[in-house]
Amino acid sequence: MLTLHPHPATPCAAVHSLQVTVERTEEGGLRLQYRLSGDLTQIRIPEPQTPVFADGLWEHTCFEAFIGVRGESGYHEFNFSPSGQWAAYTFSGYREIEGRKSSPGPSFFKGGELDRDSVGCCGVESGFPLCKRGIEGDLLLQVVIVTTDLPPNSGNNPFELGLTAVIETTSGEKSYWALQHPAARPDFHLRSGFTCQTASNGCF
Repeated sequence: MLTLHPHPATPCAAVHSLQVTVERTEEGGLRLQYRLSGDLTQIRIPEPQTPVFADGLWEHTCFEAFIGVRGESGYHEFNFSPSGQWAAYTFSGYREIEGRKSSPGPSFFKGGELDRDSVGCCGVESGFPLCKRGIEGDLLLQVVIVTTDLPPNSGNNPFELGLTAVIETTSGEKSYWALQHPAARPDFHLRSGFTCQTASNGCF
């Protein structure tokens, strides 16, 4: 279990903890589970939407993953909204965007169980993730990124992950969460923030 931390410039009292687990799938993909614990009455959680690609998800509560290959400058960015919408982008270097991946999309889980009839997108399920509202409640989102949507890795080197989140409160304030914040201002694209490296059974 990995713990995300708010950037010192953007604290959020409504969030008590934000953790992520990372596992490799049998097929070589990545399974991510984000668990936010806190006062969900103070957090703006996007309402369910049609599970399609959408830009600008990071402008509201959104869970993210930045994935590169050790020794290579390129990386992919994935955005997962509690609404069920998602986005995926490819970069050749720091903020040097190459394009976006609009199909097929990642696989969302709902309540921890995979609904195999609702596969929509990065090979994301269309079910709305488990959301328990209230004080001391949990927001749980699980997603699988299939092998073909990960950065090319012909050398079979470890993947480097920057696991992040944007949390918006009901007052409209945003806090930025990551495993590590290398700069004075929040910047999820900095490679020095990709501090999780994959092993055969997850991250270390």
